[in-house]
Amino acid sequence: MRIRTMLFTALALASTAAAAAPTQHVRVTPLGGIDGEFCPQDRAMIFEDPNGTRILYDPGRTVAGAADPRLGKIDVILVSHMHGDHVGNAHNKAPNSGSCENPDVSVSDVPNTNAVNIALAKKSKIVTGSDMPPFFAAKLKANGGDPANSILARFGGSVVVGGVRIATVTAMHSNGLDPDFIGGELGKEMKAAGIYGDVGLATGYVLQFSNGLVAYLSGDTGVTADQASAVRDLYHAQLAVMNMGDGFSTGPREAAYVINDLVKPASVIPSHANEVGTVNGKVRPGSKTEAFLKAVHVPAYVPLSGRTMEFDAQGHSAAAYQ
Repeated sequence: MRIRTMLFTALALASTAAAAAPTQHVRVTPLGGIDGEFCPQDRAMIFEDPNGTRILYDPGRTVAGAADPRLGKIDVILVSHMHGDHVGNAHNKAPNSGSCENPDVSVSDVPNTNAVNIALAKKSKIVTGSDMPPFFAAKLKANGGDPANSILARFGGSVVVGGVRIATVTAMHSNGLDPDFIGGELGKEMKAAGIYGDVGLATGYVLQFSNGLVAYLSGDTGVTADQASAVRDLYHAQLAVMNMGDGFSTGPREAAYVINDLVKPASVIPSHANEVGTVNGKVRPGSKTEAFLKAVHVPAYVPLSGRTMEFDAQGHSAAAYQ
């Protein structure tokens, strides 16, 4: 009887411990312009590791500055490249300002960038590749922050921040630094001459989370051989965030080729539509978003602003749109 009682007690404790254990899923929350929609300016996403580390990817214009109530704790900020719609040359006056098609992005972030202003307020690390780290270090220092919070992850290497391993991979896209971010007379003269600053190449990211999930964040890349040789064969990415807006980056057909034939993840989140992708939370017929969803051969999850998705170690959706 005593042995049976001890066994029941052990089972009960194990059951309680399992119920109390935190989820081992990575949570992904898009921070777009309008709640429940996928809009033209939407770039920003928060990735939350099971250990609590929170990573903000490309805050752009839809994160309403450091005071945006949706942000919470931000440990790391990733910036794929220096274009205003990714680093943030301006931002929404408040969440849901304006409309999906015409957001109110009337609050200027030059010369600091939205990313820097958020990092200063949240005491976040900014992780970038190429030659972008010195720019962010200088901005942090000029505004009373710690320049050491600008961290380099150069191609072919990686860094671990908050238990998440961060590597940079090739992204074929322009990365000129707008003279408005330079400011002063130099910035004015460069702007008048039509010259942009050089901060090296744009980047994509590969994140390895503490639960084992590997995620590929494409930035604004075109099609590259590295999407097979590095992202798939070396890092074995099982979740991809793929730009598909056409004109400025890959279109739906090309983006679907990257997913179906090169990266071959278990799941994909489309990004950077440059159009109204949804209306009332439903994919708009005839849109590029719809074309991409029809072309990919893996489950695709439209990033509706404010709707959290969860992914397991294999890149499968554990919960979507909470």
